[in-house]
Amino acid sequence: MAADKLENEKANIPEPGDEAEPGTPGTGEDVCPRCNGTGKVDDEQCTDCGGSGYIVKGIGGA
Repeated sequence: MAADKLENEKANIPEPGDEAEPGTPGTGEDVCPRCNGTGKVDDEQCTDCGGSGYIVKGIGGA
């Protein structure tokens, strides 16, 4: 699961819950609010984070 997220980050492919592509300036990794970082919702892979438990979101609020 986390390996999938890492692989997607290398390819700069955002997960559905990401606000931006991984590595975009002004963004950072955060715990997925849908699954609370577990990677699962109702014993299924979380569709927002792709099962990694993390999403990419904007930081700083500038």
